[in-house]
Amino acid sequence: MGVLSAIDLHCHSLASDGALAPAEVVARAAANGVRVLALTDHDTVAGLDEAGAAAQRHGVELVPGLELSVTWAGGDLHVVALGVDPTHPALTRLLDGQVAARDDRAARIAHKLERAGVDGALNAARAEAGEGAIGRAHFARALVARGVVDSHQAAFRRYLARGRRAYVGSGWVAMTEGIEAIHAAGGRAVLAHPTRYGLTATKLSRACTAFAEAGGDGIEVVVGGGGPGDLDAARSRALRLGLTASLGSDFHEPAQRWRELGHLRPLPGELVPVWQGWDRVEVLTDARGLARQAI
Repeated sequence: MGVLSAIDLHCHSLASDGALAPAEVVARAAANGVRVLALTDHDTVAGLDEAGAAAQRHGVELVPGLELSVTWAGGDLHVVALGVDPTHPALTRLLDGQVAARDDRAARIAHKLERAGVDGALNAARAEAGEGAIGRAHFARALVARGVVDSHQAAFRRYLARGRRAYVGSGWVAMTEGIEAIHAAGGRAVLAHPTRYGLTATKLSRACTAFAEAGGDGIEVVVGGGGPGDLDAARSRALRLGLTASLGSDFHEPAQRWRELGHLRPLPGELVPVWQGWDRVEVLTDARGLARQAI
């Protein structure tokens, strides 16, 4: 990709299902020219202190965030929370519940894998997760490491995706409740990677409308690994619903080159960026996410 973004508002570390420590994520982002970074681990803010210290060392502006798992219409959506106070009681209470839901889901996935002939899956996934909460990506890595499947993608296709043998539905917080907690903690709520939920065009349109009506602030328009069609569809929804626009690589690990930190197209110029009004961010980047020459 010819143009690199100076702002990346969606990435993951070892605190959830990423492969690098929070400090390593920040260092990699800085090396790629990212000036503004949001660490958005799944349902946790555990990596923010380490990332904040690293951001100071590397001259990166860190936006405190997370990626919140929510339920809507019987399915799962992800909401990126940006600029939150990680110590706010409303947020910490909600995240305590999310941890319990993740632990329950992990146990149920492991049970289904055992019934499918894969023993010891929970311990293997826990080893992959380290101190982080266990997610489906950790089960996928464990299945690859043990030779059950030959790739992360194959693990999902065979076992972990919706409708497969070890899929388990979630007990996440409702979307409206999640958005309310994000706002209580001073943050902005962004609907993550809207084209990755496997929804029909009609149902995705309903989901985006429901998100906006629930008080959601923005939508990810530029996403790592997304194509021009994804961008155009998200752009249209942002304009139709009056949502601000965000961009993020959704970085998890270096091997996924299509989700590299900062390797993002700029935002379309007619959209309002989610970071509008964040003075420090506006000093470092323009409205499309490109670096300003003078700081």
